[in-house]
Amino acid sequence: MAGRGAAAIYALPALPLAALTLPAFVHLPAFYGDTLGLGLATVGTILLLARLTDVASDPLIGWLGDRTPARLGRRRIWMAAGTPLVVLAAWQLFRPPADAGAGHLLAWSILLYLGWTMVGLAYQAWGAELSDDYHERTRIAGWREGATVAGTLAAAGLPAVIDPAGGPAAALAMIAVGVALALPITVGACLALVAERPPAPARVAGWHAAAGLVAGNRPFRRLLAAYLLNGLANGLPATLFVLFVTHRLASPEQAGPLLLAYFLAGLVSVPAWLWASRRLGKHRAWCVAMLVACAAFAAVPLLGPGDAGLFLLVAVATGLTLGADLALPGAIQADVVDLDTAAGGGQRTGLLFALWGMATKLALALAVGIAFPILGAAGFVAAGTAQPAAALDALALLYGGAPVLFKLAAIALMWRFPLTEAVQRDLRRRIAASPHPSPENLDAHAPNPAGPRPVADPGARRVQPHEA
Repeated sequence: MAGRGAAAIYALPALPLAALTLPAFVHLPAFYGDTLGLGLATVGTILLLARLTDVASDPLIGWLGDRTPARLGRRRIWMAAGTPLVVLAAWQLFRPPADAGAGHLLAWSILLYLGWTMVGLAYQAWGAELSDDYHERTRIAGWREGATVAGTLAAAGLPAVIDPAGGPAAALAMIAVGVALALPITVGACLALVAERPPAPARVAGWHAAAGLVAGNRPFRRLLAAYLLNGLANGLPATLFVLFVTHRLASPEQAGPLLLAYFLAGLVSVPAWLWASRRLGKHRAWCVAMLVACAAFAAVPLLGPGDAGLFLLVAVATGLTLGADLALPGAIQADVVDLDTAAGGGQRTGLLFALWGMATKLALALAVGIAFPILGAAGFVAAGTAQPAAALDALALLYGGAPVLFKLAAIALMWRFPLTEAVQRDLRRRIAASPHPSPENLDAHAPNPAGPRPVADPGARRVQPHEA
């Protein structure tokens, strides 16, 4: 098990990794499109191409990571190899030469996403493998995601405090320096001070059998679908936040403080959701968080000009649920890996988290692909100062109404999720009792068709990958 100190050290790389996220998705397009004069359409196309290579690399790197020899450090070696690539690419992108053009942006964006995937996938998989304990996995994820929110806050706030008149160029340059210093130090501390648990020996299923195990793993499919739906529900307001505050609330000067309040609420909420997950179970605690977010989002279409104060309550309420959205699904995914391992897939943490990463990227892409065409059809013009009433109503419904529908669908998938604490402990016992799990010896442990066999934990039952 990972102690509190080890969990805190493990969480350190999340700070600089998160600090890259905000500038890469928010500041970089405007900087290259406006300041460097490439044009927003060109920049959008380039970043889309880079993202497509990023999505394609996820399963390959996840698969290779799972097959890296343990003596080399299955997760360590990928984090160590990816870190200099992230630092170099971020430096080139955020501090470009004066003559930087489309080729510079494309090449270094592809390399940044590649390095990011190498580090991020290994980092997520390593966190899932640090402990077999149901609740300790949540605590480890809580440390990591708390550091993620803190890193995002630092990226959003420090440039404005240190050089408020510097503009996007100064903010990007400052973040590049910070990442260049912090990422090698934090990754180095993690690699040196946190033990990587060796994988249990296992006979891994072949490609055809392994694909069948993933396709037949209903808990994995349910979790992935719920995560995608919730990611889309969160992606819509994230994409539309500035537009909503500027045009619907007519308070553009409040965008920064409102965003700060949202992330601060997310940071302080993480311990509370860890506590709730111990009492309710991870999936039920996550469902409660989504219900709270639904109640807050439902009020958004009722807001209008001058309601920034009321919207602050929405920002804080949805921010308080951010801690659950960040910490709990990843901890549940670690339990799903146990089900795959018990079914004979081997320890494929990297591959399953790669599919998880693809769902994250797909949710963000869908949020943009859904929101902007609908706003355009409603007559919304981003550069305009006066918007048609229909466009403002569409903006409010996309920001507050659509997320409620998506979150309710995610709750329906997760409320009766079968991988409880008792079931997960039974899975770990089965894995420990079968040092070379395979589809063949799993059959020996299959439930009796007439009913489940009793296990040591009261109320526990053995869940097979095909079970909902």
